Amino acid sequence: MSLLTKLPIANRQVPWLIFGISVVTLCAALAFEHIGGLAPCSLCLQQRYAYYLLIPVSLIAGILSRETNLGLAPVVLIVLCTFAAAANVVLAGYHAGVEYKWWEGPQGCTGVNLMAGSLDEFRQQLDGVTVPRCDEVPWSLFGISMAGYNFLISILLTALGSIALARYWTMTGLEEE
Repeated sequence: MSLLTKLPIANRQVPWLIFGISVVTLCAALAFEHIGGLAPCSLCLQQRYAYYLLIPVSLIAGILSRETNLGLAPVVLIVLCTFAAAANVVLAGYHAGVEYKWWEGPQGCTGVNLMAGSLDEFRQQLDGVTVPRCDEVPWSLFGISMAGYNFLISILLTALGSIALARYWTMTGLEEE
């Protein structure tokens, strides 16, 4: 456990790191969508749910842990953040595997909701719709897709939370002897 104590990140900094990384990641995804014009598929949208949870929960954990290194309330919130990030590792890994054709994706991977008052309106809406597919890579850098980067970022967030929790349990004597 000495490696945990030698890392240059204090436990009270972990919620803020999770918060900052989550905000930057979600803002980047939204920028790719709204500025870059890359429409997200349904799996892309599902991967954002973790960040919708991580951002407020890590912010609250950061505020609660500012006076102490990491108290019980922030620890509970860091546990929640760690589980959310770990779940996103699984979802982003699944999505990246679908993009790289390692396995089949969901059949109804569209992400488009259409509402029309008449059949003619519905046809007009369909003419302008391009359905983003989960099994296509719309953008990549160094051969890694956005889902692949989300996988790596989620691993980092899971590791940050796990390190803080391991340190907490070590410092409070909660580890098994």
